[in-house]
Amino acid sequence: MLAYLVRRFLLVIPTFIGITLVIFAITRFVPGGPVERMLAESQFVQEGASQSQSVGDNSALDEYQLAELNAFYGLDKPVLEAYWEWLNKLLTLDFGESTRYYEPVLDMISERLPVSLFYGGMTFVIAYLVSIPLGYYKAIKHNSAFDTASSILIFVGYALPGYVVGIFLLTVFSFHLDWFPMGGFTGSDYDDFTATEKIKDILWHAVLPLICYIIGDFATLTITMKNNLMENLSADYIRTAIAKGLPFRDAVRKHAMQNSLIPLASHFGNSLLFFLSGSFLIEVIFNIDGIGLMGYESIMERDYPVVMAIVAINAAMLLVGNIVSDICVALVDPRVRFGEA
Repeated sequence: MLAYLVRRFLLVIPTFIGITLVIFAITRFVPGGPVERMLAESQFVQEGASQSQSVGDNSALDEYQLAELNAFYGLDKPVLEAYWEWLNKLLTLDFGESTRYYEPVLDMISERLPVSLFYGGMTFVIAYLVSIPLGYYKAIKHNSAFDTASSILIFVGYALPGYVVGIFLLTVFSFHLDWFPMGGFTGSDYDDFTATEKIKDILWHAVLPLICYIIGDFATLTITMKNNLMENLSADYIRTAIAKGLPFRDAVRKHAMQNSLIPLASHFGNSLLFFLSGSFLIEVIFNIDGIGLMGYESIMERDYPVVMAIVAINAAMLLVGNIVSDICVALVDPRVRFGEA
């Protein structure tokens, strides 16, 4: 097991470099970088938005000034050289400075981290706490009215993207019924509330976004739990245990249940992504000032230091999450011995 983990951690390094290098190169070749965006906005103001012009034509800056701007933003160097400098800074947690807000990227991420951690943690806990008992009960009550009705709801929820569900929930429960706020993490009077009122305000604003966050993973985990439990209940070792006098509930709880959790354990590490990034579109729809919304705005505004910081964090979380999933599988299933593979 230890040898396997060492190999996996060593494999993380080239994989991480490959992912970030590809994204870094893309940011250098796509049009509309920070210099072009700044010049376009300047032309837009000067010309009163009368017509759109190419960035290079009729620019108020000469070639020397453009070269100075490219040097200021670090766009004058070859891709590999610039990437090597970015990677060296990354080792010291220096993500650079935002080209839009001119603030350290690390400070921007730190400000929004509590919001993303709240939604990520709540999504993770609720999805597992609800889907495992629900999948268990659906397997026990297979083909019942409850199983059929819940399966229909689960598959409908799985088929609809989270942001589509978010638009529907906002339209019905916020706009028409006015049961929940239209968005945001807290209300406008949050600073004037007591501690208890602040908690209630956060939870009140979180109800609709959490439904959108949970719905996809919730459906996958529930169906996975049900199908694996049904497969284990029909296995020979369960029938043998029951034939020897072991009560059905004990056979399910002590044997079938543990084996049914193995696929869920493999999904455990991938859920770590929700602790930071969440969903870009869901945060945009609900105007939640988290890392997801910041990532969306940075892509739209070509704020490449922020984009690369979020890509690096997501890549690291995904790679570490895969290792965590393997460890969870080994803990749940004693038969797994990765070190011997």
